[in-house]
Amino acid sequence: MRRFLLWCASNQWMRANMPQLWFIRASVRRFMPGEELTDAIRAAEQFKVDGIGTLFTRLGENLTQIAEANEVAGHYTGVLDEIAARGLDGEISVKPTQLGLDIDPEATFIHCDRLCSHAAGLPGGGTVWIDMESSIYVDETLGLYVRLRERHANVGICLQAYLHRTMADIERLLPLGPTVRLVKGAYSESRDVAAQSRADVDANYLAQAVALIVNGHATDTRVGLGTHDVALIERIADRAASAGIGRAAFEVQMLYGIREDELRRLRTEGYLVRSLIAYGTHWYPWYLRRLAERPANVLFVARQFVPSLRGRRAGSGSRSTESTESTESSSRRP
Repeated sequence: MRRFLLWCASNQWMRANMPQLWFIRASVRRFMPGEELTDAIRAAEQFKVDGIGTLFTRLGENLTQIAEANEVAGHYTGVLDEIAARGLDGEISVKPTQLGLDIDPEATFIHCDRLCSHAAGLPGGGTVWIDMESSIYVDETLGLYVRLRERHANVGICLQAYLHRTMADIERLLPLGPTVRLVKGAYSESRDVAAQSRADVDANYLAQAVALIVNGHATDTRVGLGTHDVALIERIADRAASAGIGRAAFEVQMLYGIREDELRRLRTEGYLVRSLIAYGTHWYPWYLRRLAERPANVLFVARQFVPSLRGRRAGSGSRSTESTESTESSSRRP
């Protein structure tokens, strides 16, 4: 199932045609509040009431024209201004290929450099996170991060636990006192590049997270645990506690719409928590990768979808889609 979903995510015909289908558009509401920044802001304001921080990311990758990258950089500058104006505990996460990495790496650095400077000058001075894409971009993305880290304290990097190289990358970054979001990994990678079984990925994640938290404690390394695996989070917390390090030494970062009840519970138990809110029109490959991370989500989406399907068969038209969306939205409210 995971391999099939990742194949669907990369297939160009499906990318162009599947997002037009009403049931695909309805089901994606499981993972994002809407396509516009205003939708993401509205969701962030709801999280603010509960003391939950947010991380904004506009979907899209592998742009082909530098003018598009310029537009994305301008958009994120506006996002930072909006976060500050509304008093949100918000940060942004950007993909290097969305800022022109495939076209002009130097322009990508300039965009990221300006975003870090702009964020630092605003109230709160939030972090600008550099997202990690498929394995072919790791060296270039790490190089971008190291160069930015020499100039800015408020820049973070995403690392993927399933890659065989990640522990070595962590060891190289630790002397910098880095800001790292650790995720399991959601791209289709070969066996020689990445661990394939869930058990191996989980073992990697545990070891890498503990290394970041324990070995990075002396250098004020900031660690974000980008996973919905609560049992794994609690194992990491136990390992940190055995080294005399409390829960405030790291942050739990979960995707919007997934296990939000657990995110709130963890907050009440003293964990720092943040919700990653994605938005934008180019959501199809991202959405399929989210399903592939945990194929059981396919069953959840299917269960949400059945009432809409029956509604359309009964001739209720678009109202059935609205019913599904409101059901999913209400299930996410506190």
